[in-house]
Amino acid sequence: MLQTAIRFDTAPATAVGGDRTAFEIGWDHARHGLVPPATLLGAGHPVGQGWQAAQAVFGRRTWPARPAVRQWLALRLAAWQAGEAFDLDQLNPQHLAQIAATRCPVRRVPLGGVPGTADAAVVLRLNEAAAWAAGHLVTVSAAAAAAMQGVDAEEARRHARAAEQAGQPVQCLDAAGWWRVAALRGFATALPFATAAQLPLAVLPPNRVRLLGAAQGLQALVTQAFAAPGWAARCAAIAALLPAHTLRHDFNLFVGAMAPRVLAAPADGTGLRDALEDAWLHERVQRRWQHFVLSLGEAGAEALLERVATMPQPGRHVLQLSLPQAVEAWQLPAAPVPSALRRVAARGARGGRAAAAATTIRPALPRPRPAALPA
Repeated sequence: MLQTAIRFDTAPATAVGGDRTAFEIGWDHARHGLVPPATLLGAGHPVGQGWQAAQAVFGRRTWPARPAVRQWLALRLAAWQAGEAFDLDQLNPQHLAQIAATRCPVRRVPLGGVPGTADAAVVLRLNEAAAWAAGHLVTVSAAAAAAMQGVDAEEARRHARAAEQAGQPVQCLDAAGWWRVAALRGFATALPFATAAQLPLAVLPPNRVRLLGAAQGLQALVTQAFAAPGWAARCAAIAALLPAHTLRHDFNLFVGAMAPRVLAAPADGTGLRDALEDAWLHERVQRRWQHFVLSLGEAGAEALLERVATMPQPGRHVLQLSLPQAVEAWQLPAAPVPSALRRVAARGARGGRAAAAATTIRPALPRPRPAALPA
């Protein structure tokens, strides 16, 4: 008799008990040689059923369980237990490894320690109404995650103002920390243009985070221009793209407000990054930026963003997606969307202007840079 071993790399199409998601979570635990929590291994539990089924198939022929894989499985399990959607297409262990961080962007403390401690690393959704999906996940400390829970960009701004007036922290974060929360939440939220234009960029976008608004996308790229030697030439090149003398004058006034902070910044990467973020909390920098970007207008900011995104960025790679592409896997609830955000970017279409797009700024890969960065 000829016998053939059949290997299943994915779970069977049907799962006993009807909970396909839980069954696959158990299956993937066994595929990587991991055991789900004991409470999920009881008789009839779909996670336990998936784990037992995969055990029978894989045996000891398991795949490596790297830290990113363990984190991926833990996030999937927590999302399933909370009844939250999880996108398996783009949110994989590789993506989690790319967004891993050694420093909390909110509290500016090193990340580490056992789970449950204040400085332990936690993956957080910047848009709590969205599914667990690539584009709006960030690694922060557990204390920052607890403070941010249920707080949107507008509430974070109110906390920042209250902390400034009181001169002391509000709900465990100081004013600068709340401004960073407001910026982070704003990245993944389709804010009105005027509202986004008034948010200081108190934190630079973490790796792989998509910026949904033109105002914050342009703000991030302009700030990135200061992140390496030669910033004066890069700022001059951006000013040359502006259509009117008055707008160039307004932009140069903004550059003049930023320049002293850049010149006084430490030369190392972390010190310069902190200085750039802190510069946005100065009243003069905010005032100059708001005057410039509000005079430019939403359509002007979108057009300038598209052109600046094609310019070489020091140590960064810029990718532009249309808004529907950027949030496709987020499974956002249906809601009225501003008309400017309903337009789909038509890059390269003859006779049409590219519309609102999401901007992702990520570290450049160690390979030759293309002549023009794809949008």
